[in-house]
Amino acid sequence: MLLKSRTESDELLKMRSLNNRMELSLEDKSHYFNLEKGYEGEVKFDRMAESHQEERYLINDLLLRVGNSYFQIDTTMISQEIIRLLDIKNFEGDFCLENDRFYSVKTGREYKNPIRQLQNSASQFRQLLQILKLHYLVEASVIFINPEFALYNASRDLPIILPNQVDRFLKGINQTPSKLNDGQKKLAHRLISLHQTKNPFSLVPKYNYEQLQKNLFCKFCYSFLVTFQNHTLVCGKCGGHETVEEGILRNVREFQLLFPERKVTTSGIYEWCNIGLSKKTFRRVLNKNFAAFGKTSDCFFK
Repeated sequence: MLLKSRTESDELLKMRSLNNRMELSLEDKSHYFNLEKGYEGEVKFDRMAESHQEERYLINDLLLRVGNSYFQIDTTMISQEIIRLLDIKNFEGDFCLENDRFYSVKTGREYKNPIRQLQNSASQFRQLLQILKLHYLVEASVIFINPEFALYNASRDLPIILPNQVDRFLKGINQTPSKLNDGQKKLAHRLISLHQTKNPFSLVPKYNYEQLQKNLFCKFCYSFLVTFQNHTLVCGKCGGHETVEEGILRNVREFQLLFPERKVTTSGIYEWCNIGLSKKTFRRVLNKNFAAFGKTSDCFFK
């Protein structure tokens, strides 16, 4: 049973917008692509796990805190006898795990050791259970989801699930009897209530309104080649269609995410979208979907 679904993080959404509307540094662009790839891998695992949820609670994207320390868990699976903490990795290519070093065979680039990261998270999770005076067996695994991933020199006793083992791993869980009770239900909802909404690990570069390109971009391919045709927004690159109202509201949400301190006004969103639509159209959509405050000259929407 899925209790907390997975959504794109604010960090990913911001980086996606910034990558589209400004020139990112090579480091920031690499960080953005890693976020996209990571989310893609998590969603792929979710699809594989959909048919393996009987008598288990699934909680995605938990950010928890113990004292002054934060830790993330991609997927938390609560069963009758055990809590499984799953960290999903979407690395591609040949990698080596040697002397606690995790690196690409091709480039030699070293990455944070996912095994050590998960072990730290599992330790903090157990501390949290102790604080809550709860006693559960906790098992943690790193799941490498990309079929183009290979790992060398890894000991067989490490908590690693390789791409060709994922389906077998899930089947094995599904074949283990599990009957949930009120205790597991209370635990699941308590964990969700402890989820931290502000991520201290977020790495978004500094930006300001003036440096960002103002245009309405395609929701499918992110191209700015969007025009208004026959009462519909049409992308000249991929041919994607979107209603005018959907397109405006999508850009309002983006504007609010990037600039929470700015008021949403007709003129502001008109400038932000910068497409061949009248201010009257923007005012109509905003009035329909938001509450208006203030006088006509300085009206804003919430």
